[in-house]
Amino acid sequence: MAGKKILVVDADVASRNFIARTLEQQQYEVIQAGSGKEGLIFAWRDRPDLIVTEPALSDLKGEEMAVKLRQDARSERIPLIALSADRTATRHKSCLDAGFNEYIIKSADAIPTLIEAVNRLLGVTAVRTKQGGVLIVFLSAKGGIGTSSLCANIAMNIAQAQPESHVAVVDMVLPIGSIAPIVGYSDEQNLVTVADLGSEQTGRAFFQSNLAEVEQWHFHLLAGSPDPESANHLQVGRIRDIIQNIRSAYDYLLLDVGRSLSRFSLPLIQEADLQALVVSPDVSAVSLNKTMLDYLRLKGISNASVYAILNRAVGLEGLTKAEAEKVLEIDIKNTVPYLGSTLTLANNQHQPFSAKYPNDTTSGILKEMADHMINMARHLRVKQEAA
Repeated sequence: MAGKKILVVDADVASRNFIARTLEQQQYEVIQAGSGKEGLIFAWRDRPDLIVTEPALSDLKGEEMAVKLRQDARSERIPLIALSADRTATRHKSCLDAGFNEYIIKSADAIPTLIEAVNRLLGVTAVRTKQGGVLIVFLSAKGGIGTSSLCANIAMNIAQAQPESHVAVVDMVLPIGSIAPIVGYSDEQNLVTVADLGSEQTGRAFFQSNLAEVEQWHFHLLAGSPDPESANHLQVGRIRDIIQNIRSAYDYLLLDVGRSLSRFSLPLIQEADLQALVVSPDVSAVSLNKTMLDYLRLKGISNASVYAILNRAVGLEGLTKAEAEKVLEIDIKNTVPYLGSTLTLANNQHQPFSAKYPNDTTSGILKEMADHMINMARHLRVKQEAA
């Protein structure tokens, strides 16, 4: 990005040049050093905004370099990324202990992970994609409050209201996905299995043809991790590419991250046309969501793109809408009323709430919410593209 300078330190000229070209393609200014001592000189002379280094340097170990940088006032706050061929946990730990912010293993998937880490550490909000479907991210600072149920039901209402459109849902809740049990999906394909495929196999055409359409729900689903062990093997460096290709293949993409706010979900939240923040009325949930909102604001997300939902479906007790708005310092766009056991019954039978209870007031609220989100996201997209 204009005005941001990155120092790349690596004794391997080919590797160093490749990393430099990659970062230059992201519009960063790059300077290079071939040794640890040279890296220190350039760091103190040129004052880069971030340093990427291979810690296995012949003249000065990366850990020693990090300690020296952290002990000097000229460089103590510079973000440091170790981009290493060493896969051992010992080296990983020693680098982080020495002062590195990130440790990335050199691999086929390292570049997306590196770019994401660089953008995040420099506080750069990713440029919104002007091509591709509308992206709505569902999130909350607290689990167990119906975020996934709302995501699935809103997606169904969007698909039902616009039968000519193609709607996809991706479950990124970790360590166990939440949407498959709600909609009754049991096939083997999920985020983990797709991430294991090579990037050449998972382009736009793959997702147009291979995402299952869930019966009754009228949307296509990429389910989440089926269990914690699978989640441990998720190739996180592939996620952004997967999301971008699904977005290019569908008119609407609803992404459920739940409370899984992480270094790989944050850029997607930043790029979304709309962030649907689900809040339950209990005091602790509202307080936690206020903390999350403050963090998202620091990351460049405006209140104007946050669609706050007060979900009373899981319980009556807690703050009123006005009280919650006062704590959150943001308008709540809609409220889901208390539903007793009806939502649980619909979920257990894998039915959309509107199909199970078509005459219930909440069915009308969900339809209204879906329409409001579509219009708000489209308005924000047009405004962003005009900027």
